[in-house]
Amino acid sequence: MTTLVTGASGRIGRWVVRGLVGAGARVRAMSRDPEAARALLPAGVEIVPGDFTRPETWSAALDGVRRVHLFPRVDPEGGFVRRAVEAGTRRFVVHSAVAAGFAEGGTPTSALSPLERHLAHERDWHRGVERSVEATGVEWTHVRPGLPANWALGWADGIRGAGEVRSPHPGSASVVVHEADVAEIAVSALLTDDHFGATYTITGPGPITQAEQVRTIGAALGREIRFVELTPEQARAEWHDPAGGIDDDVLDWLIPLLASPLVDIVPATTTYEEITGRPPRTFAQWAHDNVADFQ
Repeated sequence: MTTLVTGASGRIGRWVVRGLVGAGARVRAMSRDPEAARALLPAGVEIVPGDFTRPETWSAALDGVRRVHLFPRVDPEGGFVRRAVEAGTRRFVVHSAVAAGFAEGGTPTSALSPLERHLAHERDWHRGVERSVEATGVEWTHVRPGLPANWALGWADGIRGAGEVRSPHPGSASVVVHEADVAEIAVSALLTDDHFGATYTITGPGPITQAEQVRTIGAALGREIRFVELTPEQARAEWHDPAGGIDDDVLDWLIPLLASPLVDIVPATTTYEEITGRPPRTFAQWAHDNVADFQ
């Protein structure tokens, strides 16, 4: 029985592949760049070219597949999920997002702030993916990660270069999750019969501020990393990079997000511990596991 992992080169996808391989499962990884994926994934994993936007690549990826770990950027209306079921898939584990569980409001979109519009868009997209899977009638589990710890990788260039992080709101606290925790639940849902019809929101153990995250990364590196506090205006000027995908529309929601009560938007859950019997991995563990990215 083959399990297909889409988005296999991503931070969570890599852990899913490792977990499946470690359990002795037959794994196929779908990637837009198979050569790049080969350098990131364990030896022996079957890697096939595939792209959600190119239906001509789907048949080879789905041949003989019975279980799919579904990357969240699949188009709910694009037909990949339907094609997978037609090809014989009988179980989906959706790599969704905490935003899928956000409440729907009655305020017109035009009256929402840029941050509110962004959160509503994320909610509608991820919930749309979940619904497209539910409509197939096959087995499904939705795994909704909270805020990913790997957002801190955005600081890597500054840490490697000047030994500093430049950002507004050092006291902004969030509950971030180690991608290994998310992947562990996904692997269990793919390989066991214990999670049919379940929706899990997976977070880290508790809130940690931006400044504390920077100190924790410094401790993993064995050196002090400076936190340089910027004003929102300075952050907008320094971060503006349309070529890198950081345009005005992104900054309009990203900077207010850092100023918002993130621990209220995404509070800690006990889901991971309830399923595994162990506390979630800490940010210190994440920093240790990813220290090479900051060196």
